Amino acid sequence: MPPADSPTVIAANARRAATLCVDNKAQDVVLLDLHGVTDMADFFVVATGTSDTHVRSVAQHVVDGMQKAGLKAYHVEGEETGRWVLVDFVDFVVHVFHPTMRSYYQIERLWGDAPAVAITS
Repeated sequence: MPPADSPTVIAANARRAATLCVDNKAQDVVLLDLHGVTDMADFFVVATGTSDTHVRSVAQHVVDGMQKAGLKAYHVEGEETGRWVLVDFVDFVVHVFHPTMRSYYQIERLWGDAPAVAITS
């Protein structure tokens, strides 16, 4: 079994987080591969909730699902407002946006050099 910090395991965990977003009915879930773009993280998962409550629910579903898989979030930010919740797993980061916030920040364009792969259920 490869170590937890191997590229294969990190990619699988990022995909698992993206799938958890899809499972909780998040919209426009995208996995951005940041290799060669930044050293900040290896992947970003970007998803949209339909309301503040849904944004918080999707983020919590990711935290709970990843914890069941043995991976604890390093830091969670934005749960109070539910406009943009960031869940940091160090090697990958999950961003769950309210639609207006996703449109405003356009994170995929900000990281336009990173290949994006749509996640489907």
